[in-house]
This record gives sequence, C-alpha cells and structure tokens, in this order.
Amino acid sequence: MEARESHVQSVSRALKLMTILGKSSRGMRVSDLARESGLAVSTTHRLLTTLENDEFVHFDHGQREWHVGREAFAVGANYLQKRSYVAPGMGQLRRLRDATKETANLGCLEDGQLVTLGQAESREIMRAISPPGGRVPATCSAMGKALLATWPDTEIDRFITRHGFTALTARSITDPASFWSEIAEIRHSGFAVDDEEHARDLRCIGAAVLGPSGEAIAAISVSGIAQRVTRERIQTVANKVMTAASQLSLRIGGQKRL
Repeated sequence: MEARESHVQSVSRALKLMTILGKSSRGMRVSDLARESGLAVSTTHRLLTTLENDEFVHFDHGQREWHVGREAFAVGANYLQKRSYVAPGMGQLRRLRDATKETANLGCLEDGQLVTLGQAESREIMRAISPPGGRVPATCSAMGKALLATWPDTEIDRFITRHGFTALTARSITDPASFWSEIAEIRHSGFAVDDEEHARDLRCIGAAVLGPSGEAIAAISVSGIAQRVTRERIQTVANKVMTAASQLSLRIGGQKRL
C-alpha cells in the first residue's frame, strides 16, 4: 500500500513539474523548478531525468535549462489542434496546397530541429512528405532557416555553437560563412529555401509566422519534388507562402511582415 502511494505521489509531482514548465515561456533551471514546486533539488532532478527518458521534457545543455518535450506535445495534440495556431493554420495550409498544388506544412523549432506540426498533402501522385511529428535539423529546413533568420545574431551564434551543422545531402549547409550569407538573404527577401538540403530532389520554401509579441512562433512552407518546384518557380511560390504566413499571423493576433 505504501509503495502504491509512493508511485502516485511521484506521478503527481512529475505532472506538477510539467505544469510549471508548460506555463513558462522560456526554459527553467532545476533550482527554479524545485523552488516553485516546493520539492528538493535532488527529487526534482530525479523526476525530470525520468521524464526526459520518455521525451516528455528535454534538457538544453547549453543554457542548462529544462523545456517541455516532444512526447508532451504528442499527448496534448488534441488540445493543440483546438486551442493554438495549428487549428487556424490548417485552413491556410489547405488553401496554400490548392494554390501551389504542392504539400503545405506548418512547423516550429524544438531543441535544434524543425518539428512538423500540421500538413496539407499534395494531391499529386509524387509527393514530398515529412509527416506531422517529423523532425529535421533546422539548418537543413526552409522553415527552420526562416525562423532562425528572425533571431538576433547572438542567439543564432549560440544555436550554431550548440547544434552545429548536419549534412543530410551534398547540398546541406556545413560552413558558417555560407549559412550567414543565406540568413542575410532570408532577412532581405522574407523567405527561405531548402534547395535539396534535406533530401535529394526535394525543394521547400518557407516563411515565418509572427505571434502577438512580434516574435516568430512558427513557420509555413510548401515542399515538392524539384522537377515541379523549379528554381524559376521559387519566387512565385514564395509569394504565396509569405501571404499565407502573414494571414495566419494576423489570424492569431500577430503581425504581418513589413
């Protein structure tokens, strides 16, 4: 009986820690979590480590902070669909899919990777699919690069120091000079391009979605095989992607790109 009560208490404490993390707009240190939860630091760390093993939380080693993890998102997906920008974003994705005839995506950054949150699949036989819940290194992703380009240079520097560059294809960016040159171009044009950097024969065009605070909280993209999303077609598709991103920004009380 005592063992059962101990397990129930541990579950209750773990959920309390996740609730505190979920209310924080930034990551939290273990000492802050312990103070807010009223738990000992050792107990807090043990519970967080257990949650991390199942990806309900994740630890940013660079900042020494804890964040809500991927599995917490998966469990709460139904709530997310109804309450966040994902639900209103789906309408934008479907319209963007119909306007371009290619797959439209919605994603956000998490622990150095771009996580796909929502998607409207192309009706073409040959489709480019990274399914909802899929993860891609941010520097190989149009949505990831579009989001990073909105950050201050100092934060981008920390990001690169922490996560580095991942080469998924021969066209993936692997050096800082090329990356910074692309960031400058994204800031100028308002959109980012994954030119076969994530997968061969796949091209993707993305733009950031701005939230009420003015910060980029997500990104929208169109992805398709390179034979259809040709280089000559990039600007035309990019205009539609930027329009969709601006419309979603306004829909959720954010800003459109100036």
